[in-house]
Amino acid sequence: MAGTIKTPEEMEKMRVAGKLAAEVLMMIGEHVVKGVTTGELDKLCHDYIVDVQDAIPAPLNYGNPPFPKSVCTSVNHVICHGIPSDKKLKDGDIVNIDVTVIKDGYHGDTSKMFVVGKPSIMAERLIKVTQECLYNAIKIVKPGMRLGDIGHACQQHAESHNYSIVREYCGHGIGAVFHEDPQIVHYGKPGTGDLIEAGMCFTIEPMVNAGKRYSKVLPDNWTVVTKDRSLSAQWEHTLLVTETGVEILTLRDEEEIDRIINH
Repeated sequence: MAGTIKTPEEMEKMRVAGKLAAEVLMMIGEHVVKGVTTGELDKLCHDYIVDVQDAIPAPLNYGNPPFPKSVCTSVNHVICHGIPSDKKLKDGDIVNIDVTVIKDGYHGDTSKMFVVGKPSIMAERLIKVTQECLYNAIKIVKPGMRLGDIGHACQQHAESHNYSIVREYCGHGIGAVFHEDPQIVHYGKPGTGDLIEAGMCFTIEPMVNAGKRYSKVLPDNWTVVTKDRSLSAQWEHTLLVTETGVEILTLRDEEEIDRIINH
């Protein structure tokens, strides 16, 4: 099912929400250090979203069971939906911080990989290839393409480096609703799936495992880990399809749009 086409007013609200979500990730980077707990990172993000941005952290109390924190922190072999806790980060850990901000009723959703201290060569490579999967997919988004083209771009790049794409979790349409149609899977065949149209907003958020693609959910009913305990990485942006291509609503200052489109 295709997603809703956003009005110009909705697009403007999505731009604001996306910019705020990006700002949270830019703010938190300096705090991702050895000895900090993911719970402390969550509190910093929560306070920034609520007190500085005058916005709402969408994950807090979302779903069933209600998610208990304001951001997701997925460390090492956690694929996604990691719940911040009192466990301290250590040298070499990799962590995905996933932020969704609600401002004026609209959602901005983005995530970034952070490294504590010096990463292993394997972790560094996995993080880089996963970001390339996202960028490869973003640069082909334009009206007339199909959702299968996005999935194929992610899958082909990951598998060409002997990594695997997680299939149980996907990107999604987004707007006034956190998760709406269409679903954006990160594997597939080119030329298949729904047509991409100008005015659509959705996330692309490939999850890539160093080992096999299989996952399992822990007893907290949220945290998703690799079955083989291999490392996993993820990057996410919220996108708006324009008449001629794509606008990255959650672009961060350290990212260059030309590098993404032409990398």
